[in-house]
Amino acid sequence: MLPVSLARDIVSPSSSLLAVPADREGITENEPSHLLAGWASPDASLPGGLTRRNLRSLFGTVDEPAFWSTGHAFQLAHWDRSHQYCGWCGGPTKLDSGELARQCEECGRSVYPRISPAVIVAVIRDRTLLLAHNARRSHAFYSVLAGFVEPGETLEECVVREVREEVNVTVGNVRYVRSQPWPFPDALMIAFTAEYVEGEIEVDGTEIDHAYWCGPHELPHVPPRPSVARALIDRFVEMFG
Repeated sequence: MLPVSLARDIVSPSSSLLAVPADREGITENEPSHLLAGWASPDASLPGGLTRRNLRSLFGTVDEPAFWSTGHAFQLAHWDRSHQYCGWCGGPTKLDSGELARQCEECGRSVYPRISPAVIVAVIRDRTLLLAHNARRSHAFYSVLAGFVEPGETLEECVVREVREEVNVTVGNVRYVRSQPWPFPDALMIAFTAEYVEGEIEVDGTEIDHAYWCGPHELPHVPPRPSVARALIDRFVEMFG
């Protein structure tokens, strides 16, 4: 992964623009480059070779090493921006010189970069895959189900709960597949497969507005690579296509 630093001289709390290298479309890990993470206001003067790009605009348009390194930079910048004050006493925080943390200047408590675990699951029933459309998104993507882990539950319990809550389907035989950082803004996606047990699809209408069982040769518009959602869908197609 490329080295990352936080650009204090261009940080602005009123903006959400990411500064990244602009001299080429993609960056490979073998190139001696550097990523600069910061929040730049529209009128800020950026160092040479940098431009303003929204992180989502890079998804699928640059090579994978560039995207994941930029995502790493974004996560650090987001954490740095959102933890300028202590959540315990309200005092100002400063970067710790010895580790990746911000330390309160008044009570001494440290806060570390936040990671929010979320499960994502490919539910399979008789050689078909459960695909759903997110009611909160305007895009036409259909994808596998996902949701954040709640306190006190295992990852496997989260899979069962999320599927039941979102589409009224019970699943079993939950199996781990892989994981992937997801910098929107700080998720860690943990991917699983699961088998259908019982229930008819009934969407919750809040997070999911449509869901159905789909065969390997009749996929709708699905998320692009290199998302782990697409990896689960591709895996299903390889197994049953």
